Amino acid sequence: MALPPFPLAALIQAAHYSEMIIPRSFLFVLLIACVITLPAPATAEPNPAAIDLPDGFSIETFVEVPGARSISVAREIGAVFVGTRDDTVYGFHVNGGVPGLVRPVLTNLKVPNGVLWHDGWLYVAEQHRIVRYTAFNLEVVETATPEILFDDLPDDRWHGWRYMTLGPDGMLYVSVGAPCNVCETGGLEGTIIRINPEGGEPEIFATGVRNSVGLDFHPHSGELHFTDNGADRMGDDSPPDELNHAPVPGLDFGFPVYGGGADRTPQFDDQPIPKDAVFPEIRFGAHVAALGIHFYRGDMFPEQYRSAAFVAQHGSWNRSVPDGYRIVRVDFDAKGKATSYKTFADGWLMSHGQVWGRPVDIKELPDGSLLVSDDNADVIYRITFDKDW
Repeated sequence: MALPPFPLAALIQAAHYSEMIIPRSFLFVLLIACVITLPAPATAEPNPAAIDLPDGFSIETFVEVPGARSISVAREIGAVFVGTRDDTVYGFHVNGGVPGLVRPVLTNLKVPNGVLWHDGWLYVAEQHRIVRYTAFNLEVVETATPEILFDDLPDDRWHGWRYMTLGPDGMLYVSVGAPCNVCETGGLEGTIIRINPEGGEPEIFATGVRNSVGLDFHPHSGELHFTDNGADRMGDDSPPDELNHAPVPGLDFGFPVYGGGADRTPQFDDQPIPKDAVFPEIRFGAHVAALGIHFYRGDMFPEQYRSAAFVAQHGSWNRSVPDGYRIVRVDFDAKGKATSYKTFADGWLMSHGQVWGRPVDIKELPDGSLLVSDDNADVIYRITFDKDW
């Protein structure tokens, strides 16, 4: 029986944070053994026709974007911007539901995963800083000089892909992951911060957040809900990935004492339980990699979808039986409290274990259709509903 995947980076990280002294010779042999015995991840050709959706819904490949991650819809200029974990931000126009040419609009950046169009500016959250650009017409602007809003983010590649959104208070909210699987954090590590769109020192809004790659505000309550990825190497079914609710600043969501949900991390099992730790409103499956979240605000979809949240589950990498690779719908009651979730779009993970796509982010076009990015298939899909169905 094949062992579950054990990436080299994870092995090195485990050795680095372990209190044991591991001989280099032993580590080298173990690394080679992993390389020899473990199969490469199984992949398949992209096939949107394989996606299972509720009746009346359909999905199509909208555009091809290399490494497509975070999406921002710029309504006033009829455009869409797409961040990546490489060095490029892409953009394209949308006219009457038809996409234009995809082109790079910013290059030579450092992990520009987080993108946000707001009030005539394109904001970019890089690994080490938050910047903004103006005067966009989707020409190639790689030589443009950014306005630097804050340049002292933790500069670590591990969980260094930032996510960003605009709050109802007019502030930018940016996730800052912990630079590890499980470790003590400091400064801005393991937080969600908020910062004035004009720049300045950020405020820590939430702590104890291992790695959030999805933030959105409930359309009626105006309160923040965010995803968080649970720790790795705690077993196939532990800990759960999370959807969290942060109605006010200053809350602690438990990491690193908790790896996810109420599951304690073995590295911190001798630490006192945080008395004020906030537990998730929704516990997803372990290692499903819950990423982008979007509250539906449009009128294309049926009434029961209004103010529901769509969450992209990017898919597991360290589970013996893969899980995730889908989009789920989270329902909320009239008071803005999450009540349950169910699968909305499924099929990126095939029955025999092959994977052909990994959904990342979800955003809404003005017509009420949804855009979904996929950094495995290098595309953005569009999901629509036939009102005559």
